[in-house]
Amino acid sequence: MGSQNKNKRGTGPRTHEGGPASIIKPVEQLRRAVMTCLLWEDQFYIDGVGIADLVKDLISQVSEDDARAVLQQAKWENKLRHMPLYLMTLMAEHGWLKKEDVANAITRPDDMTELLALYWKGGKKPLDHQLEKGLALVFGKFDEYQLAKYTRDKAVKLRDVIRIAHPKPANEEQSALWKRLVNDELKTPDTWEVAISACGDDNEKKKSEFTRLVTEGKLGDLAFLRNLRKMREVGVDDDVIRKSFESRKWPWIIPYQFITAAAHNPQIEDAVEQAMFKCLKEQEPIEQKVALLVDVSGSMDARLSRKSEINRRDVAISLAILLRETCTNAMLYTFNSNLMEIPARRGFALRDFILQNFGGSTSMWTSIRKAAAQRKNDVMIVITDEQTMDSGQFTDANADQLFIINVASYWNGVGYEKGVTHINGWSDSCVDFIREYLKKEKDFI
Repeated sequence: MGSQNKNKRGTGPRTHEGGPASIIKPVEQLRRAVMTCLLWEDQFYIDGVGIADLVKDLISQVSEDDARAVLQQAKWENKLRHMPLYLMTLMAEHGWLKKEDVANAITRPDDMTELLALYWKGGKKPLDHQLEKGLALVFGKFDEYQLAKYTRDKAVKLRDVIRIAHPKPANEEQSALWKRLVNDELKTPDTWEVAISACGDDNEKKKSEFTRLVTEGKLGDLAFLRNLRKMREVGVDDDVIRKSFESRKWPWIIPYQFITAAAHNPQIEDAVEQAMFKCLKEQEPIEQKVALLVDVSGSMDARLSRKSEINRRDVAISLAILLRETCTNAMLYTFNSNLMEIPARRGFALRDFILQNFGGSTSMWTSIRKAAAQRKNDVMIVITDEQTMDSGQFTDANADQLFIINVASYWNGVGYEKGVTHINGWSDSCVDFIREYLKKEKDFI
């Protein structure tokens, strides 16, 4: 008979690395799962189907108001696209969806077709009446350019939306527009996708078209960054590219997009870095004493999705770069099973230092205690996937505020106890939230 005198690890939930996980409310679990994933994409410890099923299970455990609040946050704060659409299909199953939810969350014509495709993912079924009314309500806000740009040959097409939702045209002009859509007679839009596609395999034509699009200001900031490699491959003059860098204001770009652009275009990394600093310089400073800990364990090296070139580590590095520029009095660290202080680096030099230390297991609470021993901070910020092997509590941070920024969708996480402020997702709005939170705390005191 086996010995019964065994070490008891406890019966509560555990992280994937074996540490004790927090027991949290379903709405917090839902928020974490929603804000930190790309729908149906595999992650380091969990496959994409598991994430979708987890969200479906959790939404049945929350209230209608909580579900709607998560939907709004996913769309407008974390700037997600497919997850809000999926949430609306789940809300429709529970009878919670309102036409205003649909009209508010639809911002592109192809959102409508994607929503219907998600709604019918398990097979065709009668359309929810509020979903139908919402599509009818929102269809009229798109003009010919937008409709033509997103008219694509997929299973669900924009003309299907017209047939199903029966939107009412506001006037004869709109009625004529929709007839042209149904008859596939819309004017071809002058977009970079159309212009470059028309060039076929002729690189000289691509060079000419890219140069025209850049000099005429018809290549948006994100499209410009994503096409840098292709523009340089076809021979667009570096002076044209650098001049475009200098003229842009970069209002909607966040650091990890610059990091990706620099990785593929090292010859112009200096221009990319200056653009990133330009983007960040308008940030309102955080003046409190801050300790920032960046998780560099092995699971942070996982890609955000199968198709993405972005790793979870890139997101963590981008937030570290952003916080380095924002915080006027900060000490930065990396941690896995060990804690390492980061020297005075910023921009891509900070990226390079962090990248040197990736790999290994996770001892988050031990690292928190070591960093806390170096000085008393007003704020400690930890960027992590929460899959730590050790345990701890808020008082270990030796700070007035402990923020944990979660960048993963895993079932079990840590740091949800009293005294810890938890942020789910990787948008730059994380920093805005921290800044505003600290302002309110200061005003309260």
